[in-house]
Amino acid sequence: MTSRLSLAGLCCLVALAGALLLALWSLSLGVFPLSSAALGQVVTGNLSAIEAMVLYELRLPRTIAALLVGFALGMSGCLFQGLVRNPLVAPDIIGINAGAGLAAVALITTGTGLGMVPLAAMGGSLLTALMIYTLAWKAGIVGNRLVLVGVGINAILGALTSYLIIKFPVESVTPALVWAAGSLTMAQWPLLAWLAATLLVATPLTLILLRRLQLLQLGDDSARALGLVVERDRALLLLIGSCLAGAAVAVAGPIGFVALIAPHIARLLAGPLTTGVLLLSGLTGACLVMSAELIARHAMAPVTLPVGLITAATGAPLFLYLLHRENRKT
Repeated sequence: MTSRLSLAGLCCLVALAGALLLALWSLSLGVFPLSSAALGQVVTGNLSAIEAMVLYELRLPRTIAALLVGFALGMSGCLFQGLVRNPLVAPDIIGINAGAGLAAVALITTGTGLGMVPLAAMGGSLLTALMIYTLAWKAGIVGNRLVLVGVGINAILGALTSYLIIKFPVESVTPALVWAAGSLTMAQWPLLAWLAATLLVATPLTLILLRRLQLLQLGDDSARALGLVVERDRALLLLIGSCLAGAAVAVAGPIGFVALIAPHIARLLAGPLTTGVLLLSGLTGACLVMSAELIARHAMAPVTLPVGLITAATGAPLFLYLLHRENRKT
């Protein structure tokens, strides 16, 4: 156990360093490049007016958003996969992200209450989680039934989102289309503050409840025998995972496959679920979204692609591979 924990800790440090290096690289690149010397002037505050504008208004919000969104998605994916005991589950697959997205698109397309997008996305994710939990309930929750219900809910919510996009005028729909593709272009400091606050509350709660999640992975009967109130603890962890996903969607739209892939990479590097693996899932998610942001902004410059397009293009083949591997096991 000690070696596993130390391995997970070492992987976390490497992932953290990688995420920060990617972030610094992202800040330096662009039509107006910023040298390492200019970035160093951030500490002293000696940036020129144009350097300060480029850094603080254009690049820094997107970079911080990529890190925080990736961390939230990675943590959320790890929670959902542990809860359902299914490595092919993620909030974007069972409809949690779609619920957050539908609520946010409804506000964006109607142009009412745009400042309420974070609350709407969070509320949409929680209502979707409640709906899935209620429909999947049958003298308890079985992981496979919850997944099947979630996939159906995901399809329905996706259709409703498409209906809203078709129904409203082009000028109202364009921002929603950009956001729904999974883009960091709408990342602003108030949204980042909202996401950071969510992470500051949800991350310690997740770490406190990690022992219960580990016991739930033994099966409901074993968990009850060890003193857990199974449904209460499962609902609480589902609530936290949904809040993390909803907060990420509020900032960047429904970025797919990060929550699915990041926990797999963490478990591959550091073994079964521990505190270190949970944090590593978040840090791996941050590295994935930060890498996708670099590709999206610079691969086809001066055109900026949605980050969600990059994660979908790389994540979908990985998902098919994981599905194939799980089928071979059975």
